[in-house]
Amino acid sequence: MLTVVAFIVALGLLIAVHEYGHYRVAVACGVKVLRFSVGFGKTLYRWKPRKQRPGQDTEFVIGAFPLGGYVRMLDEREAPVAPEERHLAFNTQPLKSRAAIVAAGPAANLLLAVLLYAVVSWWGVQEPRAILASPVAGSVAAQAGLRGSEQVEAAAFEGEPLRPVESFEDLRWLLTRGALDGRDVRLQLGGQGQAGVLLPLSGVDAKEADAQLFRRIGILGPWTRPVIGEVVPGGAADRAGLRQGDAVRAVGGQAVVDGQQLRELIRAQVQGGRPMENVWRVERDGREIELRVAPDAVDDDGATIGRIGAYVGAPPAMVEVRRGPLDGLWAGAVRTWEVSLLTLRMMGRMVIGEASLKNLSGPLTIADYAGKSASLGLTQYLVFLALISVSLGVLNLLPLPVLDGGHLMYYLWEAVTGRGVSQAWMERLQRGGVAVLLVMMSIALFNDVTRLFG
Repeated sequence: MLTVVAFIVALGLLIAVHEYGHYRVAVACGVKVLRFSVGFGKTLYRWKPRKQRPGQDTEFVIGAFPLGGYVRMLDEREAPVAPEERHLAFNTQPLKSRAAIVAAGPAANLLLAVLLYAVVSWWGVQEPRAILASPVAGSVAAQAGLRGSEQVEAAAFEGEPLRPVESFEDLRWLLTRGALDGRDVRLQLGGQGQAGVLLPLSGVDAKEADAQLFRRIGILGPWTRPVIGEVVPGGAADRAGLRQGDAVRAVGGQAVVDGQQLRELIRAQVQGGRPMENVWRVERDGREIELRVAPDAVDDDGATIGRIGAYVGAPPAMVEVRRGPLDGLWAGAVRTWEVSLLTLRMMGRMVIGEASLKNLSGPLTIADYAGKSASLGLTQYLVFLALISVSLGVLNLLPLPVLDGGHLMYYLWEAVTGRGVSQAWMERLQRGGVAVLLVMMSIALFNDVTRLFG
């Protein structure tokens, strides 16, 4: 139920904001708006405000099908317009007014994202400190000389000035952008007098922004103590006698220094598709004991790995990230800009085949993430809303004829040539745009089903 409610609230808010952008600028430009609808299909609720601006008689509607919305304006191309109202029609407006009305929808979504990111910054959020766990063996981080427990104080793309790293999530976002953009990242480490480490992420194969990408980078999470958390009844940990609160000191004679290393040792505790039993040295209630532990062998994206049926690793050290009014607003604008650029680059790379089409997500994945983020708290849900709002704004600016960006391309043609796109060409382009959009939606839905049920 939480997933459904969170999904409906997210869609309703983002669509309403998008359409309100069109509506508000249309009214400001003197265009008569006939209907403002959030959703399609059967009308669930409709109303007309008693007081409206001069020349306006807008009907507000909520439709049964929530995947979209529209603002219907007076337009001679859609229906006859009385001569006395012709100056209120959309098609009779100057080019700059029509372009502003069309661009206002995506702009509203991007401004909403700025505000949501800013609210999270003003509110403050608890995030893990940027203390690195043990890197994955053979990864970029391991080859760069990282060993774990280093605290990252500053970082930047190679060739740019270093900036402070406020939390592990801050660092993860920089690494994600570096890997997907093919840019090396320099880390400034503290606590041990180290000058810095260069991560050559330009050489990382980054076709998908998934867990395997971070395994190749080698930085999977913040440093945690190697402690056993909640144990699943009947799982491998329970069968071996492991208990919540046990601190693991060694596995098979190899000393364990943090939770990430312990997780990697458990994953590797299989051979030939079968689990291997090892002696674990565990500290419990101030004394050390030895237990024989054999994990369960499970499939993970085509590879057989070990799992013990328990949460591995203590909670990481946390830090509160909070900013003042202006700093928070600036941080929101910067994050919106960075996410927008990354989204455009990924779309471009998918078009030319440099990135996997698996990066496309549809309504099922969005609904799943909406429920998960809402269950984690309001701040996580707001970050999710901001991310989807950016995606909606950027998607609508793509030069596809059925989207706002396609209409802006028509107006660009009109500005350059002095004449509008002919009706015949408009119809051809619309059909092509619908076909491309249907293909994208089909791929996204296939990816959704594969992720959730595959």
